[in-house]
Amino acid sequence: MTWLDDVKWDRDGLVPVIAQERGTGDVLMFAWMNREALARTAETQRAVYWSRSRQKLWAKGEESGHVQLVHQVRLDCDNDVVLLEVTQLGHEPGIACHTGRHSCFFQKLVDGAWMPVEPVLKDPESIYK
Repeated sequence: MTWLDDVKWDRDGLVPVIAQERGTGDVLMFAWMNREALARTAETQRAVYWSRSRQKLWAKGEESGHVQLVHQVRLDCDNDVVLLEVTQLGHEPGIACHTGRHSCFFQKLVDGAWMPVEPVLKDPESIYK
């Protein structure tokens, strides 16, 4: 039995993952990992996720250059959610979202409507060629 066996994987063999920025505490993104992604992340100290839409491993920044350097890997009290403490590399300030924003959580509920509250730091068209 290894530390990976302590994780409560869902029926698809996945666990939800939250990436939180070291220093600021900003929640940058939510993604999924399978066993191999979590093992690679721990081994390389770079975030590797499982893309449900593409059905393959996805090393954060493999296309965009916006790599996540992992400082800590934590598991919640129920063993079913992983928290990564990361430094977002590739742009200042770091871009974690495919929309070119710092965080994927850039929309805020205001008077019954979702309003963007973070600027686009880099045009996604120039990130993903």
